[in-house]
Amino acid sequence: MALTQERKNELIETFKVHDTDTGSPEVQIAILTEQINTLNDHLRTHKKDHHSRRGLLKMVGQRRNLLTYLRNKDVTRYRNLVDKLGLRR
Repeated sequence: MALTQERKNELIETFKVHDTDTGSPEVQIAILTEQINTLNDHLRTHKKDHHSRRGLLKMVGQRRNLLTYLRNKDVTRYRNLVDKLGLRR
C-alpha cells in the first residue's frame, strides 16, 4: 500500500521545479495525490478500515493546505499543477 521508491522518484522528476528539488509544494502535492488515490482504492474494498480512513482524511487536509499555500503564492503554478494532476473538474 505504500508508495514505492521508483514511483516516488518518477513523481519528483515530473513535478520538480529545479534540478535538486524534492520538497517544493508541487512535488509534495503530487506525492500526496498518489498516496490518496492508492488509499481510496484500498478503502473501496475494505470499507470498515477506519484507521486508514483517518489517515486518508489527514492526507487530504495536508494536500488542501499545500494547495492553498501554492495558490496564494503563485496562481499560475497552482493552475498548472491542478491541470497536470486533474484535481478540479
